[in-house]
Amino acid sequence: MTDLSCRHDFVLFFDVKNGNPNGDPDAGNLPRLDPETGHGLVSDVSLKRKIRNYVEIAHAGEAGKAIYVQEGAILNEQHRKAYEAVRPEEKTDGLKLNPKSDDEANQLRRWMCANFFDVRTFGAVMSTGVNCGQVRGPVQMTFAQSIEPIVPQEISITRMAATTAKEKEQRREGETEEGGARTDNRTMGRKHIVPYGLYRAHGFVSAKLAEQTGFSDTDLDLLIEALGAMFEHDRSAARGEMAVRKLIVFRHDTALGRAPAHQLFDRVAVLRSIDGEGRAINRRLDNYPPARAISDYVVTIDREEWPEGVEIIEAV
Repeated sequence: MTDLSCRHDFVLFFDVKNGNPNGDPDAGNLPRLDPETGHGLVSDVSLKRKIRNYVEIAHAGEAGKAIYVQEGAILNEQHRKAYEAVRPEEKTDGLKLNPKSDDEANQLRRWMCANFFDVRTFGAVMSTGVNCGQVRGPVQMTFAQSIEPIVPQEISITRMAATTAKEKEQRREGETEEGGARTDNRTMGRKHIVPYGLYRAHGFVSAKLAEQTGFSDTDLDLLIEALGAMFEHDRSAARGEMAVRKLIVFRHDTALGRAPAHQLFDRVAVLRSIDGEGRAINRRLDNYPPARAISDYVVTIDREEWPEGVEIIEAV
């Protein structure tokens, strides 16, 4: 693996149809949104989770591609593996552990970075009980925000099956005849969906921080692979149809970069496709029909007077 020598920035577009891309537990699992603008939100934590899941599925058992933050994982036990590697002669079971020196602390961090893809990619706080220190990751992502305001819908659902024999008996007792039609005492529920939404997120890859964690060109290729395919292995009834629609990567030819990230992001615009033409979106002035497919949008890149030393890679 070769060290990452160039800075990268990227813009990710994905959409959802009749699903909940990221429920808010503080709001009854409603789709997250900005209350002032009505734009939908998907947290960076949610996106990183899907990247981790893809790497775990696609590269399970491969050296250096283990996942540190897994569902149900005991993080201190992950840290203990580093101590077992650095202190093979000592018993570490059941003990609170701290590095004995700065050199040992560096060895522990290097071991965690070398073995766990998500530690050397996103970083981690590993100072809980069994102390492996902290790692600042070279890859960071923003919240994703929908291009236009979303209108979450609440759908009523019913369950026909009973959980217990007692519940089945209660349902039978609750059955009545009204106007010739039988009504059942069934369990009711709610499901929240976004009819359609196109979301945009930004990402940053620091070559300088990559030097500290060992994040390599090979890891970058895997990250791009995971970004493009992360929804293909994350299907569920709650999420509806989700798909990555576009991934634009800006590759600088230096570690520090050739242009500020925000200037590159500003060159990527999303227009509404109306009668085959791309038109700017202005919610106060336009009267466009609701978007219901990716074909209702046009993504453009302003390439005029493009900064020298920055390559555009349309990965998806």
